[in-house]
Formats: sequence, C-alpha cells, structure tokens
Amino acid sequence: MAFSERVSRLKSSLIREILAAAQRPEVMSFAGGLPAEAMLPQVQWQDMPLSMGQYGMSEGEPQLREALAAEARKLGVPCEASQVLVVSGSQQTLDLVAKLYIDKGTEIMLEAPTYLAALQIFQLFGADCLTVPLEADGPDLAQMRARLEQHRPAFAYLIPTFQNPSAVRYSETKREAVAALLDEFGVTLIEDEPYRELTFDGSNARPIVSRLKKASWIYTGTVSKTLLPGLRVGYLIASPDLFPHLLRLKQSADLHTNRVGQWQAMQWIGSERFQQHLDELRAFYRQRRDDFQVALDKHFADLAYWQEPQGGLFFWLSLKRPLDTRTLLKSALEQGVTFMPGEPFFSEPDHNHGHLRLNFSHIDPARLDEGLKRLASVIRQVQAAQVA
Repeated sequence: MAFSERVSRLKSSLIREILAAAQRPEVMSFAGGLPAEAMLPQVQWQDMPLSMGQYGMSEGEPQLREALAAEARKLGVPCEASQVLVVSGSQQTLDLVAKLYIDKGTEIMLEAPTYLAALQIFQLFGADCLTVPLEADGPDLAQMRARLEQHRPAFAYLIPTFQNPSAVRYSETKREAVAALLDEFGVTLIEDEPYRELTFDGSNARPIVSRLKKASWIYTGTVSKTLLPGLRVGYLIASPDLFPHLLRLKQSADLHTNRVGQWQAMQWIGSERFQQHLDELRAFYRQRRDDFQVALDKHFADLAYWQEPQGGLFFWLSLKRPLDTRTLLKSALEQGVTFMPGEPFFSEPDHNHGHLRLNFSHIDPARLDEGLKRLASVIRQVQAAQVA
C-alpha cells in the first residue's frame, strides 16, 4: 500500500498509550494533563438555539470571537475580533501552523523540553528542531541568540506561562529579551498559553506577543483546562499578515469548529460566573499542588530535584541519578502506578535525561501518598539493579 512519505515519520503518542493503560480503575495515574473531574462545571443545554445545529462560519461564532478578543486585550495583546480564529482545541492551532510553515527540512525553534504533542506534529511535517535549554526563569538567552545567529528558523514555538512539561514561568526580564531577539531576527512567534489562567500566586505577566514591535505572531489558548476539555474549543489570535492564510487552512481542514461547544464557551467567557469558577479552580489546584509537594518531600527527597510549580498541572522531576525513565514504565504499571517519562519531551529523546512529568490535578488525594510511594520504590529498585 502506497502511503505518503509523511506517514513514515508518524509516531504513536506515548502519552495516549499510557492514558489507555491508566483507565484501569486500580491504576494510580500521574501521567496525563487531565483536569480534575470534580471541578468540571455544570453546563446547561436547554437554552441553546436550534440554529447552533446548522453549519457555521469558519472564523467562529462572532460573539465568541468578540469575547476572546476582549479578554486578550486585557492581557495587553493588540487585537480585534477579526484576528480571532476559533479552533478545535489549541492542538489544531499547531496543526495549522505546521501546514503554514513546515516542509521537510524546515528549521524551527523550540524549548528543551517542550510540549510532546507539538513536537510530534512538527516532526510529522518534517521539521528540523533547533532547541534552546530552559532555565528556572525561561530560555537560555545566550544559546537562543546563538541559534538565531546561525540559523533563521521559520518560527519559535514557546510556552512561557507554566510550561508543559517543566512548569517554568518566564520572568519579565526573559519575556522582554525574547521579544527583542525575535524582533531583531524577524522570527515569527507561536505563543502557546493553555495554563495561563491556572496561576496560584496571582501573577499575570503580559504575553510575549504583546511586547513584539516587528515580528509576526500567533497567540493560542483553550477552554480545555478551565471549562470542559470535551468541548474541543480553542482559539488562535494572529497578526494581520498571517490570519488570512490560517483561515483558509482552517476551512480546508474541517470547515468550522463545532458550534455546540462554541455556544457553551460563549455562556462563560468574560462572565462573572466564569471569574468565580476560575477563583475556585485555582484554590482547588493550589491545595492539590500543596498536598503533592508534601508527599514528594516524603518519598522523593533523596531521589530527585524539582521546583514547586506556581501554576499549571505538573511537577517536573530531575533524578539525581539519571536514567532513561521510559525503562520504568513496565515496572510502574505492574505496581499499579503510571507517570509520563521525560525523554519524549525532547526532540532527541534517546539521551538519558532522567526526568519525570507528574500530574497533580487528577489523582484522588486519598491515593496520592501510596501512588508516589510505589513510584519511588520502582525507581529505587531499578537504580539498585543498575549498580548491581
């Protein structure tokens, strides 16, 4: 059977495979970025107009686009509703970006580590990944400048606020410096902010796109982490030079985003009840983060280093004795626990990076301590076997 050349680069998603295994009720999962089901809001359907069952505009519902633009302007993003494209989850933004920019061999710039599903789709389209290591407050600026001087990537894909997987939040200094570098070298910025609203300390730094003076940009977000991931409603906001191309790509992909999900999002975005829901969500996740920190201190203090996240859904652990954490998966599942290995979050995953991404939002608090205890035991056993 003759498939396209691209299919040879198609990799299965390790996280989807792990999540499938974690569906067994006895498995304690720290793997996926799943919101807590207890915090999924109650939504109403009975008032939805029948017209929402009809085909809609490729750009998205006008009322929703206006609301999203208004929220973005509060953050300092210079935009109008005409620059907003409602997409099928922000994952579709990455697909559209890949179609817009990437041919086989196209160079792009990424953080190391970076979002696994972004890496998967960019490599599917044949991108060559230039990576910039992350420090505690953002990218290594010296290495970023060096990459930009040696190459001219088609775009830089960055997650500046509670980065997935590392939970790093860029400092003000790093945000300004990154914007200046992208302007200097004329590199388009793709800024992905699915976790911005999940802040535990009240901080709300302006997006990098709001600091750009010359470079083109795409800013993307989602309601999946704040409302219902099953709605599959996200959005992108693009500089005027890019928007028409993205709209045509969206039309060719699926005509328009589902209107039922858009209608639900319209009932919440910008409303007082949405703000109240966000306040409750932050308090809930802050408590789960705190409980997770206590359990990590108890079971992992001798095994790993980590920074306490100030937002988002993840802890990022670095083992004091690095190993390929993918080798831990089988033993962990046998012990009824699972997690996300760190290697797939790097464009060159064959190195023994020795990282684990652990989700703290979804696991039952009553099982948290036992789950981390079992995972720590698996790591100790594997490390002891390596020494022996």
